[in-house]
Amino acid sequence: MRWIDLNADLGEGAGTEAAMMPWISSVNIACGGHAGDAGTMRAAAELAAAHAVRVGAHPGYADRAGLGRRELGLPPAEIGVAVEEQVRALVAVVGRLTHVKPHGALYNRAAREAGVARAVAEAVARVDGRLELVGLAGSELLVAGRAAGLRVRAEGFADRAYRSDGMLVPRGEAGAVLKTVEAAAAQGLAVARSGRVDTLCLHGDGVEAVAMARALHEALVADGWRIGVGMDTERI
Repeated sequence: MRWIDLNADLGEGAGTEAAMMPWISSVNIACGGHAGDAGTMRAAAELAAAHAVRVGAHPGYADRAGLGRRELGLPPAEIGVAVEEQVRALVAVVGRLTHVKPHGALYNRAAREAGVARAVAEAVARVDGRLELVGLAGSELLVAGRAAGLRVRAEGFADRAYRSDGMLVPRGEAGAVLKTVEAAAAQGLAVARSGRVDTLCLHGDGVEAVAMARALHEALVADGWRIGVGMDTERI
């Protein structure tokens, strides 16, 4: 039996939480950095509980104007403090979490830079060593997560374009985000079939976000996948 987790970044003000939940198995909730407050955290977590969706934290740069997608160049020590504070903020509202996935520019930087990845991983471990750390497949963040004693989950993207080196195309570049439902479903299915990922991400703020989530869910099921965490495995 093949399992694949479907996750979505929610609680960011797009208002798609209720419509996305039936099609995903994990949610990454913005926790006060790039977006979110106690009310939005609680509302997203309650919807997740109603759909048996796993709840994780989605910490990012404290850059609401740029939705955390602008690189701020903060030092690793400052990043570690911010990540720990944001994850603890979500824990205080909803209780125990299952995972943590950095957001936006912080996610991309932690994928490339070992020092930043280490700061993020160690911050997560300080909050709760049982948490899973979600990061781009093949990235520095997964290496740092293992070194910190955390379980890691390798992530792929259905609605984001990749560079030839496996990194994501920066948001500011043309073609960084896949625009059609068909393209996202096809890419998500191809990434799942590659065998390199445990979880697939769909963003919750696009015009076609809900349609993409449904189409990808249905395409994976039709291809013989079960949606969820399934067996306790890791990828490199």
